[in-house]
Amino acid sequence: MSNSTGPTTGVQGITENDIAQYLANNPAFFERHAELLGSVQLTSPHGQRAVSLQERQMEMLRDRIKGLELRIVEMIRHGQENLAIADRLHRWTRTLLLAPDAHALPQVLLDTLQHEFLIPQAAIRVWGAEPEHADAAFAQPVSADVKTFAASLTQPYCGINAGFEAAGWLADAPTVMSLAMIPLRRGDGAFGLLVLGSPDPTRYAAEMGTEFLARIGEVASAALARLITLD
Repeated sequence: MSNSTGPTTGVQGITENDIAQYLANNPAFFERHAELLGSVQLTSPHGQRAVSLQERQMEMLRDRIKGLELRIVEMIRHGQENLAIADRLHRWTRTLLLAPDAHALPQVLLDTLQHEFLIPQAAIRVWGAEPEHADAAFAQPVSADVKTFAASLTQPYCGINAGFEAAGWLADAPTVMSLAMIPLRRGDGAFGLLVLGSPDPTRYAAEMGTEFLARIGEVASAALARLITLD
């Protein structure tokens, strides 16, 4: 008696899986029954026409190759983007290393960073700077709240501008919709804060990765450490 409990059940309890396993284990079956390759008709996924088993296999292979080609193109694109970012980071770092004037270094850092990475607005504050830098914009006083906030950051902050004090350091603060705030560190303590701002609310989204911004902070911290008073 045949069993009709489902599409995978065949005659006398033989299932589709049994047939598939048999064909997989007996590749010579189609050599002995070569006429089946031409007589079996399948529905093409690219229309309702019927195609032979060989044609269907070729279509599957073409689809698989196309998918692999798209993945390769995507990998190449990501590789090119990563290389471009690495080049920009290299030029920015080189500019910092070549800057002869420590007093002008923060502005050089900001100008180059904005140019290389197309950042609309950027600002920086350093506390504990040497007395000769007291009149510089980067050494202007900040509140205890800002210092506490910078010290509490274990990674750069990215998100909507919710009226942060640091956003007020930017040249056109009212237009800033999203912020990245990167602590400047020496040892275990923070000695400054780098602020990046954009009118695009999605430019620095809370869910974005911060690894690259952290590297920016590490390079900036190393470059600007010369400005602060040594303990």
